[in-house]
Amino acid sequence: MERAGTVILGLGNPILTDDAVGVRLAGEARCRFGARPDVEIHEECPVGGLELLAFLDGYRRAIVIDAIHTEGGRTGDCYRFTATALRGTVNLNNVHDANFATALALGRRLGQRLPEDDEIHVFAVEVADDLTFGTELSAELAPCYPLCREQVLAGIEELLAEAPAEAP
Repeated sequence: MERAGTVILGLGNPILTDDAVGVRLAGEARCRFGARPDVEIHEECPVGGLELLAFLDGYRRAIVIDAIHTEGGRTGDCYRFTATALRGTVNLNNVHDANFATALALGRRLGQRLPEDDEIHVFAVEVADDLTFGTELSAELAPCYPLCREQVLAGIEELLAEAPAEAP
């Protein structure tokens, strides 16, 4: 199947306060980059693990935007890394599915055409509350959102200015 060179995925649940930050930022990316023929954007990608592979298949580059909650993290901090950083986490996440690194490894073994690890770019925003039902960002994350938006969109713009690697 012929696809655009880059896919942008907004991960998260739009009705779980800060967990929706990836979905919101992917919507902002659509406004800024949606007219580009070399970019496909899925603002709301509600899957993970093995199901995520279908969204990556056939692309040369993927940009994943998600919420993250780390021990000791500061709300509003933005992290940027590639899937190469996830290689050390290749193991089952739970009995029902696999974590991202394991899913990528399995997909490649099964012959899926997935981007190389250094062409899968993750933008993660440290969140305060990713468990409470609600359609607004938490009081802790909301004031940080404009800076997060600019950091993530600038990072995406930088990536889109570079040619992706050859097709998988």
